[in-house]
Amino acid sequence: RFEDQDEYCKFMAMKFSSEDEGFAFYNQYAKEKGFSVRKDYSRRDRFSGLIFHKRFTCSREGFRKEVYMDYSGRTREPRALTHCGCNAHFEIKLDEIKGHWYVTRFVADHNHPLCKADEVAFLRSHRRITPAQQAKLVELRDLGLHQHQVMDVIERDHGGFEGAGFVTRDLYNFFVKMKKKRIDGGDADRVIKYMQARQKDDMDFYYEYETDEAGCLKRLFWADPQSRIDYDAFGDVVVFDSTYRVNKYNLPFIPFVGVNHHGSTVIFGCAVVSDERVGTYEWVLKQFLSCMCQKHPKSVITDGDNAMRRAILLVFPNSDHRLCTWHIEQNMARNLSPTMLSDFRVLVHAPLEEDEFERKWVEFKVKHKVSDENRWLNRMYNLRKKWAAAYTKGRVFLGMKSNQRSESLNSKLHRLLDRKMSLVILIEHYEHCLSRMRHQEAELDAKASQSVPFTSNDSTLIEKDAARVFTPKIFKKVKVELYMGMNWEVIDTIEEDNCVRYGSIYTWSDQMERYRLLRCLGSEAFFKSSMTEESTVKVMKMLENLMLEEDSSENYENFDIEFGYVVGQSSRNDIESGDMVLDPTQIVPKGAPTKRMRGFLEKRKRRCGFCRIPGHSIRSCPIYLRQ
Repeated sequence: RFEDQDEYCKFMAMKFSSEDEGFAFYNQYAKEKGFSVRKDYSRRDRFSGLIFHKRFTCSREGFRKEVYMDYSGRTREPRALTHCGCNAHFEIKLDEIKGHWYVTRFVADHNHPLCKADEVAFLRSHRRITPAQQAKLVELRDLGLHQHQVMDVIERDHGGFEGAGFVTRDLYNFFVKMKKKRIDGGDADRVIKYMQARQKDDMDFYYEYETDEAGCLKRLFWADPQSRIDYDAFGDVVVFDSTYRVNKYNLPFIPFVGVNHHGSTVIFGCAVVSDERVGTYEWVLKQFLSCMCQKHPKSVITDGDNAMRRAILLVFPNSDHRLCTWHIEQNMARNLSPTMLSDFRVLVHAPLEEDEFERKWVEFKVKHKVSDENRWLNRMYNLRKKWAAAYTKGRVFLGMKSNQRSESLNSKLHRLLDRKMSLVILIEHYEHCLSRMRHQEAELDAKASQSVPFTSNDSTLIEKDAARVFTPKIFKKVKVELYMGMNWEVIDTIEEDNCVRYGSIYTWSDQMERYRLLRCLGSEAFFKSSMTEESTVKVMKMLENLMLEEDSSENYENFDIEFGYVVGQSSRNDIESGDMVLDPTQIVPKGAPTKRMRGFLEKRKRRCGFCRIPGHSIRSCPIYLRQ
C-alpha cells in the first residue's frame, strides 16, 4: 500500500524508453524500500519476435521446487530458503505506436519483513561491479594485491562497503570469471600466440617449444631481448632450480638467474617442462645456449638433481658445477644426527686444502662411527668437488653458494597467486616481477650515476678512483680487498658507450591504456577540484553531463571490454599458425613439492624413549606407567 494516493498515481503514470530503464527504476525503488528484485517472464510477439511485455518481481517471489526439498542422498549442505511466495511485482508493456513502455500492473505489498537501510547493500539486485570498477580490480590484482586487500582498497575509495556496490563474494566470483576468460580457447595456445606476437614486434625476443604426440605442450623456453643483453654482460655464473611448481599442471618452472653489477638478481630466461629427465634438461640447456649465441657460463649452481647434473655434463662440459648449499643443509638435517651436523658443516664451508679435507673426512667417519654402507654420505663424498669449499675455492661463483636467488623469484610468483595458476597467469606475473626488478635496477643505475660512495680525506687515490668506477654495492667489497692489498694501483680504465633498454615488458590493452591515462590525469584534477565546494560541484556537474552524453550515444556495457595485460587478452586470430597447442597434462613430480621443506634449524619432534611416539617423554608415557 502507498501512503499517498498521489504518489501511486504518479508511479502508474511512468513512461520508459526501454525495458532496462523500467527495471532500473523498479530496482531503485526497491533499494529505497528495502527489498531485492529480479526479472521474471517476458512475452514476445509471435510474428516479429520482439519483447512487448516484461514482469519484474520481488526476489522472494515463488517457492523452491519440491524436487529440491528432498535432502536424502545429498552430500552438500542445502542453501537457506529465500523464496516465500511474495506477490510484490511490477509489469510494463510496450506501446508500439508511441515507442515507449508504460506500467500495466504494480503490487506493492510484501509478505515478509523488509531490510533496514544498512542491510540493503547486501541484497542481490543492488550489488553490481561496474566496468570502471572491474578495470580497477584487475589492475590492483595484477599489481600483486590479494583479493581481500583489493576489497579493502575499493571500500576505502568509496567510503565504506555501502558505496562499493558489491561484497567480497562478488569480487571472488569476478576474478574466477576473468581467469576463465583469459584462458578461453586454450591456456597453452594463448601463451604461444602471445610469444609469437612478442617475436613479431621484436625479432630479438626468443622462444622455442615442443609438443608431444597428442599436441599438448611439453617444453617451453623463452627470453626477452633485455635478458639476452644481461646474460652477455653478467652471464659468468648461472643459477637455476626446478624444485618449485607454480602452475596448475604441476610443471617445473625453471628460471635462469644471475647477479648484476649492483649485486642484485638478474634473469636470463625461463623454461617450463613436463618432466625431469636428462633429455628434457638437455633440450632446455641447448635452447639456452642457442638463445645466448652459444656463450657458455663459467659456473653453474643447481639443486643437485641427478638428471640435471648429467645434462650439464653434456651441454656445459667446461663449466664448473656447484651444488646448492641450502639444499645440502636440508639433506643434512634429514640424514645426519644433530651431533654430526657441526662437524659436517666444517667439511662444507671451511677453506681447507684438498689433502686436509680428505684427512678430516676420515676423522669424521671414525668419530661418528659412520658405516661404509651409508648411501647418502657415500654419494656426498663422490660429489665432494661440487660442494666442498676445499675444491670450489678459486673458481668463479661471484660469492654465490646457493640457488636462493632463483627461489626468491619463485616465492614472489607464489605470493602473487596460488599454485593452481594457469600458464597465462604465470607468464603475466612473471613479467610483472621481471619489470619490477628491472625498474629497481634502473633506480640503482640512476643513483650510481649521480653519486659517488663516500671516501674520507685520508683515503688512498686508488680507493677514491675505485669509488668512481664501481657501483656502491660492489665498491664495498672492493674496498675490503684494497685494504688487504695496498700495493695495487689502477693504471687505466676503459670507457664504452653501452645501450641498455629498460622498456615495459608487459603491455596493456588499448582500452586499458586509455583508462590508465585518464585515471592518472583525473586523480590530479579531482584533488585540485576538491579544495573548494564551488569547483567540486562544477566538476561533478560536468562529469554527469559527460556520462549522460555517453549513455545516450553508446551503451559501453555491451562492448567486449578487455582488462589486464595483453598476455591474457591476445586473440588467437592475431597470429597465424598451424596446429593449436593443447594444454599440458598434469604430471606427478619428484618428491613432495606441495609441502614446505623444513629448515635445518627447525627441531625435530621429541619422541618418547620407550614407545617412540611424539608428544611426551618416558616419564609421562602411559604405556610405561602401566607397566
